[in-house]
Amino acid sequence: MGAPNGHKTIRIGVFMPSGAQVLDMACVDIFGTISYEYVKEQASFIPAPIITLAPSVEIIYIGTAQPGELIQMTSNMKIECHHHMSDPEVQPGKLDIVVVPGPDPNLTFDAPVREWLAAHGAEKETDILCVCTGIYLCGEAGLLRGKRVCGPRALQSQLKAKFEGATWMGDEFRWIQDGNFWSCGGITNGNDLVAAYVRHSPRFPSPVAEFGLVMTDTGDRSQRYETSQTAVTLGVVWQVLKAVFLGLGKKKGE
Repeated sequence: MGAPNGHKTIRIGVFMPSGAQVLDMACVDIFGTISYEYVKEQASFIPAPIITLAPSVEIIYIGTAQPGELIQMTSNMKIECHHHMSDPEVQPGKLDIVVVPGPDPNLTFDAPVREWLAAHGAEKETDILCVCTGIYLCGEAGLLRGKRVCGPRALQSQLKAKFEGATWMGDEFRWIQDGNFWSCGGITNGNDLVAAYVRHSPRFPSPVAEFGLVMTDTGDRSQRYETSQTAVTLGVVWQVLKAVFLGLGKKKGE
């Protein structure tokens, strides 16, 4: 498909069959910010060479809802569904990138949902970007076996037990790539994931990617976590203990 600036349009499908965490999905805006459609409207402060190089980007929200229906997100947000997953426009080979933001990890997904995602993952030219608990959906779709993957840091033990055959790297890394499958840790690690992706993918010219990451203030965190999981766990335990003491004090004052 041709773009207004003569470049091929990059088609990005955001797959949300059961809704998702808003912060997980927000990483998609990095793609939007480095699109020709966005930068051309900011010509007053974006240099012309960046605008000329910027690729056209089409972001499509896909789910089990019908087109025009609303997909329920967290924090009382709803997003309009552009395509039902059965629509011809979003079948394997029609999308360059599929982003899978995190749904409720307690959900299970029926066969059509799993098969849709598995078929896209089988397309060598389609990249799958999995954010946070999206790893559960990708696992059910069979995309993890034989791959190095992340997933939420605090859930590594559960994930290892549930999805065998993958090499779990989420204790150490915010994001990791294995072939056309990219995965990251929890929530805002989606920003780290997309920042790394646009830096590595030939779909995005380097000057455009770097300019966009400066604009969105993303891409500065290292791939490796700076703080150990033990330190994080101890910090959480301390906050729980503080909450217990504060709760006891509140009861006494009632």
